[in-house]
Order: sequence, then C-alpha cells, then structure tokens
Amino acid sequence: MSRKQLPEVVGNLNDAESFASHLLRFYEWCKIQHYTDATLRTWVSVLRQFTQWCLDRGIDQPRLVTYPILTKYQRHLYYYRQANGEPLSTYSQNAKLSPVKSFFRWLTREHYILFNPASELELAKRQRKLPRAILSQPEVELLLSQTDLDDIYGIRDRAMMEVLYSTGIRRMEVVNLKLHDIDNTWGTVFINQGKGQKDRVVPIGNRALAWVTKYQEDVRPQLLIGDDDYTLFLNQYGEPMSMDGLSRKVRIYLKQANIDKPGSCHLFRHSMATHMLENGADIRYIQELLGHANLDTTQIYTHVSIKKLKAIHDATHPARFKSDIQSDGQVDANHEDDEDETQDFLDTLTREDDAQEKAADG
Repeated sequence: MSRKQLPEVVGNLNDAESFASHLLRFYEWCKIQHYTDATLRTWVSVLRQFTQWCLDRGIDQPRLVTYPILTKYQRHLYYYRQANGEPLSTYSQNAKLSPVKSFFRWLTREHYILFNPASELELAKRQRKLPRAILSQPEVELLLSQTDLDDIYGIRDRAMMEVLYSTGIRRMEVVNLKLHDIDNTWGTVFINQGKGQKDRVVPIGNRALAWVTKYQEDVRPQLLIGDDDYTLFLNQYGEPMSMDGLSRKVRIYLKQANIDKPGSCHLFRHSMATHMLENGADIRYIQELLGHANLDTTQIYTHVSIKKLKAIHDATHPARFKSDIQSDGQVDANHEDDEDETQDFLDTLTREDDAQEKAADG
C-alpha cells in the first residue's frame, strides 16, 4: 500500500523510530484490519493531537513515552478548556485516550517497544446524566409538520424525518438506504453495514412507510438524474443525500418550529427511544432496535426476533395509525424497571450524542 494513500502525520519521517514513521505503519495496519474510514479519521485526528503534545515537550519517539507522561497528558485533557470555555466531557476525554491506548498496544504487540506504558492507564469513570435534549411527542409532531407538502423537497424531507423517528436509525444509515432495503410487506428496514460494519433489520411504522411510498412514487422519479444507483433519498442534483445535508435540513425545520434544543438528526433517535420507554417498551427491545449489541457495564442482553421486535414497536411507538394494541403486542405492565439498565442505556445515548455533535462540528 502506498504511503500516499495513508493520512498525513506530524514529525520526522526520516527517523524510523519517530512518531510519524510508527503512525504510518499503524494506520496501514488499521486499513488491513478493515477499520472503517470514520474510525480511522477520528483516530488520525486524536493521535495527531497527542503527537503534537509530545513533540512540544521534546518527546519525538514512542519509546520515550512512559506511564507518568501519559497520566500527565490525561491531566492535560481534564484541565483543557474549549473555545467556549467549557471543559471536555468525560466521554470526549476518554475518546481522546482510547486511540492512544490502542496505538501503544499495537506497538508492543509488534515488538516496536519493549513494554506498553498505557497498559495501566485507566479511563475516567463515566458521568451519569440524561441525554442533552429530547423532544416531547407534541414537539416531534410540530417538527414533522414544518415541511411544505406542496413542494417535492418538502415531501422528501418529511419522509426522511419520519424514517428517523420511526426507526431510530442514525443519519449515516438513513442516507445509505437503498430502494430494496425497505420491505413494505413486513414493515421492516434492512440496515446494510451500519455502525460497526454490522447488518441489522429494524421495524418501521405504517405512517413512515406511507410517507416513504409517497416519496418513492411521486418525488424520487423527478429527482433522479442520470444512472440510478438505487439510493433511496436523493438531493436536488440527483445525488445521494449527504449526512451534513440531512442535518442542515433538520436544523432548519427546528428553527422554523421555534424549538430551541441542541442537535438535529440524533434528536429523533433519542426521542423515539425515550417515548417508547415511557410507553412501556422493555429496554432490551429498544437496545435491539437501536443496534446496541451490549452495554459496557451490563451482561450480554437477550437478542430478540424481528417479529417480536415489530410487535413491541407497533405497541409502543407514538407515531402509528392505530391507537389500539393487539394482545400479542402487549407490553407486560408488571415488568419492574431496572434502574441500572435504564441508566446505562441513557449513558449510551449520551455518548452517541457527544460523538454526533463532534462529527457535525468537525
């Protein structure tokens, strides 16, 4: 693999033992291991910051890094203040340390250094807090109603937002949807290589399906230009919608609705999960719906079939055509809430929110 295909690094490439030389080898290894482009971009940014911090202190080779130096860097992150004067969140601090730990673990395993100075480095304990912002059910409906249904782009935007709220999938997963990923017969959406390069199938409500169908039949043919790669949602140039383009649309509608809450696409994901939880859905079903295979501080959760998951979705999601709930979709009202499981679930949403916000800003 040519080094021109690898990310740029800071430091002396003429020194085989420098940070720059080792990082190029590390990034090449990441590509060979099929790390996603998004992961690699994040790691490049984080490791560039760490490398520059070391170079500023005269440390130009990984073998010169010791455990005390790493703890000093951890303190630096703790006391660091952003442009707005706010400290880094616990999630952000840990997100900047995790790639550093992975880098030194790789260096040790490949015998570039004799021991791993980061092996004893402990990440900060997670803060327990609610997601930064959640839309109420009336706010969701108000937001959805902002689209101009006399305009083809308004119908497209309504369909996209309905999918976001009904399924809880990520914006990356929405813009990557293909026509054949929507199954109208079964009321499901196939997520091809979602976050973590994992496939999954999730339920979608009848209302969202109706809007997607209307978009497909009335709007998409008008947007299509040139060859068709079967991407579901297209922009005004006949190209696939971008993640940033989708986020901008949602922010515009938030402003139109006078909803002063931070975020954009992820607001739908948080709100859907919260509303289903409030309506009685078991947290394990919501985790499955959102694509959370497990949570850091809990045991592995029971996986559920798509049929059962669809029944729970139909029974508890607010945006549905029918208000009556069939007996086979009833949620056990006697189920006791498990406070730790719920808090861990909310922690995961918060970490996702932080990551989404940084991706949008970066």
